[in-house]
Amino acid sequence: MPEPSETLAAEPPTPPPPSVPPRPAEPPLTGTLPPAGPSVTARATLAGTLVSVLLIAAIVLGSRLLRDFDSALLPYAVATVFLAFGVAYRYTVWVSAPGARRLFKKGFGSFFSAANFRKAPTAVPRMIATYLGFQKFLGARSRSRWAAHQLIFWGCLLAAAITFPLTWGWFTFTSSTGSGPGYEMRIWGFKVLGFNALNVVGWLMFHGLDIAAVLVIPGASYFLWRRMKDRGAITGQRFAYDLLPLICLIVISVTGLLLTFSSIFLHGGGYEFLALMHMVSVVFTLIYIPFGKFFHIVQRPAAVGMQLFKYTARQDEEVFACKRCGEPVDTTPYVENLRGTMQDLKLDFNAFVEYCPRCKRVLRGNAYLAHVKKGFK
Repeated sequence: MPEPSETLAAEPPTPPPPSVPPRPAEPPLTGTLPPAGPSVTARATLAGTLVSVLLIAAIVLGSRLLRDFDSALLPYAVATVFLAFGVAYRYTVWVSAPGARRLFKKGFGSFFSAANFRKAPTAVPRMIATYLGFQKFLGARSRSRWAAHQLIFWGCLLAAAITFPLTWGWFTFTSSTGSGPGYEMRIWGFKVLGFNALNVVGWLMFHGLDIAAVLVIPGASYFLWRRMKDRGAITGQRFAYDLLPLICLIVISVTGLLLTFSSIFLHGGGYEFLALMHMVSVVFTLIYIPFGKFFHIVQRPAAVGMQLFKYTARQDEEVFACKRCGEPVDTTPYVENLRGTMQDLKLDFNAFVEYCPRCKRVLRGNAYLAHVKKGFK
């Protein structure tokens, strides 16, 4: 990263006068340091443990003291507890970094701000729909990538909405005859609706996961194909971070569809092997989520708050102009927030945020010509 003198000035810095006293040396470290409070790891471990305990309590209470809990789904439930621990642990570590902490505070501060709600009452639902739900920012880059991402997003959301409550014993489907076709869906023991398994509603109820798999497979396959063919994607990709998540999604979806195929067309042939493979892939993916690329799912709401922070600042016409050319850079609160983040990170060139991208390139070029190129003869 370029030094301040290389970016913000075209002339070499003037040396300090001889009368300036030298900077005093740092005092030597002696004895023991004063306590600095709990470390980030300790706080993250405590947060993960607390969230895991709360989830276990919710599973026990929501399944009516495990009366509605299906023991065959125990591996999935255990994996969700590990998922809860990992998400809480990773999120605590993430928000402990100066930049992420400032993003978190500003984002959620704007999200729950009464003043922002009065200024733009429809901004929050619009941001949730466009930025979190339909992800319009991806459509500006590529329509095909946007469509594939939407297939994965809605497919995974549908699968999670069905799988998690069933795994925890919160949802149950019961039949008074034991074999249908009339079923009742109950949530926490309370009847929500009754349906016939042979009509459209019943078919959708029992094949929701198959629909989710049909959505996920083409979306994940597109991104996997793109990472095999696109030169820009190939350059910086890593197997465990970029390819493994896509492979896991495809394996989960394909094995889930094969379970349905086996039960309908093969009279259960190979069902046990497919069920075991499906369970292993799901459990592995759930444990992998907090420590891989899927963690951005948890981070995205904070980014929505940051977009709201910028949007409400634009409503007040607080636009910061480039100090060199006068072109708008971004909102003034956003620029000040970025400057504060650079100060938190102890980067001594935070004034660089006051210039637009074009002027930054010009200043870097001038600094190169003034300080590097002139050294060659």
